Amino acid sequence: MSASPAAAETVVVTAGQMVDVLAGREIAKPQITIVDGRITAVGHQGDAIPEGAKRIDLGERTLLPGLIDMHVHLTADPHFSGYTGLEFTDNFWTVVGVANAKRTLEAGFTTVRNVGSANYDDVALKQGIEHGYIAGPRIVPATYALGSTGGHCDATEFPPSITTPAANIANSPDEYRALVRKVHKYGAEVIKVCMTGGVLSKGDSVGAQQVSYDEIKAIVDEAHMLGLRVAVHAHGTAGINDALRVGVDTVEHASLADEESFKLAKAHGAWFDMDIYNDDYILAEGAKNGMFAESLAKEKMVGLKQRQTFRAAHAAGVKMLFGTDGGVYPNGDNARQFAKMVEWGMTPLEAIQAATRNAAEALDETADVGAIAAGRYGDLVAVDGDPLRDIRLLEHPAFVMKGGDVVKRP
Repeated sequence: MSASPAAAETVVVTAGQMVDVLAGREIAKPQITIVDGRITAVGHQGDAIPEGAKRIDLGERTLLPGLIDMHVHLTADPHFSGYTGLEFTDNFWTVVGVANAKRTLEAGFTTVRNVGSANYDDVALKQGIEHGYIAGPRIVPATYALGSTGGHCDATEFPPSITTPAANIANSPDEYRALVRKVHKYGAEVIKVCMTGGVLSKGDSVGAQQVSYDEIKAIVDEAHMLGLRVAVHAHGTAGINDALRVGVDTVEHASLADEESFKLAKAHGAWFDMDIYNDDYILAEGAKNGMFAESLAKEKMVGLKQRQTFRAAHAAGVKMLFGTDGGVYPNGDNARQFAKMVEWGMTPLEAIQAATRNAAEALDETADVGAIAAGRYGDLVAVDGDPLRDIRLLEHPAFVMKGGDVVKRP
């Protein structure tokens, strides 16, 4: 006899407890009903169960919403740093992205914002995942990160005799407006801008502003007109503050943000998205991975300062997100950042909320992700023990579900 529709489409999940990220508390003995991939009820064990539903009992484990990383590069692998990446064909990185997408999902991250990839690779990954060809998280793609000639997102490691494509480079407000329209045309759902210098780019100062006030204003105006949010890569103070003044939505890295930055962020409702784990990986592994010596020097200069800024921004009441810069360290190790966030000032609950409730709000996707709540996708993670007591439990999830489908079992 064939299974009834309820048996095929309805899943009921029970566990020892659940982290309610909206209420900021734990709930004992939860029972989650998922129909056609979305949560229809959040109750307690003993509540009525739909006839024919599939049962998943996670015992005494703790349930959390599927996690969200707001800053990844799925098509990057840090083992090929500096010039070592030139050994591969361009499409090699799409294949890398397929493997990293699966690894990231199995680590409990059911949604990611991919803030920069060449050749529209993140759109390709998103399409492959949505059509069932490969496994991976829900992807919010930025496509190319936009930048200025000679800046962090330009190819600055070659001599003048080698010409590099410039699909993402602009040098005036009008040119940037055109780029925003172009990447949106081909699938960008968020606009990423390289506002200042960076650690991994060659020949620039990590804090130097590279996009003018008029240029970033044009980008933000154009993106917001199209219904897109804007994320700026910004380490330096001046670049951070100009971006905040024109209404940018998220500031990535924010290493040298100051008190004025905190005031501007709070006044404009912007979020800080600070990758404070990967300093450990860069300094431990960067040299043997081929990273430029100047990049290592820049990381030594800015890494500790960024963590101090994270603590100060959190204490000042700036809205904070969970973003790791996956690809600068191995994708799939995303959850290692939680412990750093707690070490530098957050409670475990706040760190979890940064990767769930806050991230969903910053994405404008509170109807779909970021909490275990009726109407949202059945994206669930379970860990052995209580993550509010030991945040590092999130580094080894026992169970992962995306849209009602089990990705990883105990």
